[in-house]
Amino acid sequence: MRSKKRLSQEKTGAGKERLQLLYLMKSKKAKTAGEVAQILGRNRVTVQDWLAKYRQGGLEKLLDKKVGTGRPRKIPLWAKKALEKRLTSTQGFNSYGEICQWLSEELGIVANYKTVHQLVHYRLKASPKIARPKSREQSEDRLDNCKKTLSRI
Repeated sequence: MRSKKRLSQEKTGAGKERLQLLYLMKSKKAKTAGEVAQILGRNRVTVQDWLAKYRQGGLEKLLDKKVGTGRPRKIPLWAKKALEKRLTSTQGFNSYGEICQWLSEELGIVANYKTVHQLVHYRLKASPKIARPKSREQSEDRLDNCKKTLSRI
């Protein structure tokens, strides 16, 4: 049976469930949408909607995936790239608050602290911190000795 083969090849759970609907109807294991709904653990109206989609456009329409539109990001792609470039430069930033201020003044994008933190820390995997200068009083010999001692511990 073709529908059984297609069912085994389907990758998504939603697609498998819809193909099971067709398999149950074609193999006559269920005669009504209510019976299919009971077997699949779905509402009868949901199963009827799936059948209506199948009648309208066949398998293609039945297995169509919804594409969520979502809301646009607060910081657009072009601004994200500019921020990424600035984060990798030697100039850098001292804090996330400074990044918020830079976005507002330089790029005209108002974004709150949490949004900036999530973008920089989680999505860009970066840090606003810039390398601090070494102390003039710091001895290279003492630093090497400290590293050797720590590696043994």
